[in-house]
Amino acid sequence: MSWEDNVRKVVPYTPGEQPKIKNIIKLNTNENPYPPAPEVTKILEGMSVDDFRKYPDPTCDELVSAIADFYKLDKENVFVGVGSDDVLAMAFLTFFNSKDREKKVLFPDITYSFYDVWADLFKIPYRQVPLNEDFTITPQDYFGENGGVVIANPNAPTGVLLPLDQIEEIVKRNPDVVVIVDEAYIDFGGVSALPLIEKYENLLVVQTFSKSRSMAGMRIGYAFGSKKIIKYLLDAKFSFNSYTMNMPALSLGAAAVRDREYFEQCREKVIATRERIKPLLSELGFTFGDSKTNFIFAKHKEKHGKDIFAYLRQNGIIVRRFDLPRISEYLRISIGTDEEMDTLIRVLKEIV
Repeated sequence: MSWEDNVRKVVPYTPGEQPKIKNIIKLNTNENPYPPAPEVTKILEGMSVDDFRKYPDPTCDELVSAIADFYKLDKENVFVGVGSDDVLAMAFLTFFNSKDREKKVLFPDITYSFYDVWADLFKIPYRQVPLNEDFTITPQDYFGENGGVVIANPNAPTGVLLPLDQIEEIVKRNPDVVVIVDEAYIDFGGVSALPLIEKYENLLVVQTFSKSRSMAGMRIGYAFGSKKIIKYLLDAKFSFNSYTMNMPALSLGAAAVRDREYFEQCREKVIATRERIKPLLSELGFTFGDSKTNFIFAKHKEKHGKDIFAYLRQNGIIVRRFDLPRISEYLRISIGTDEEMDTLIRVLKEIV
């Protein structure tokens, strides 16, 4: 017997490429094309490196308080972590612990591809529920007996939004398990499930600073839930790593949250660019759903996605392509600045 027989082996998540090439238009990882709020710069300039020798606040009070104030919640309804990935992973570890191995956690077959990785890592039984042909969810598919439910809304990489009443129906039909609603893109067109945490003690709503708040590089995620569900998350966190958030992230994240006006301005600019680009892509022969995110998930009626992907890259534009069943012909195109998107359209005209 080898020591390797005791290794927990998983197929890891593959993140979007972070290219080292200069002068490239990067539309592959759904980052915000605009900088963080101006207050973030001010706080950063006023920081002393001497502060870095001390441990950060394990309660993350500055950031938690800012988030609670913004959403008009009690601090006990808020949990923060190192990006929404950290928050989601902790939630998987904490809540998907059914003693009955036949009760599987449910999530769509086409969705954020970290879900099955965490399930495999933590030995959580799961079942991937097929989306409809138009990439929509049938809520009834999640009504049966299970070990938990995870819904990304709007979904990634499809961009499709499930109406709030259907989200509530899924939560209502699953009172004996935790339902996680992953809202990484909710600020670009959807209605958050946040108000439902007052009605459903088993609901966890997860959001991130990486998209609408322009801070993907700072790694800040957060969740809303009943005080009981947040307490369980905190207990797991303090049993795992008390100091998950670093000091700059706590202060800079709080500064970003406080600037509501700038947040709204950037959000609206991304939405306006997305809506302007949709008809231009249609004219070029692309088909796609009504994206409510900061990206468009599109395929061409004639040209292969792999060929378009390669041509764009040759011309200094990177988008995301998933070489997976059902979606291999699709390209996920992040919304950049107006200038970047105009360049994208010009280059696409050359090939299609």
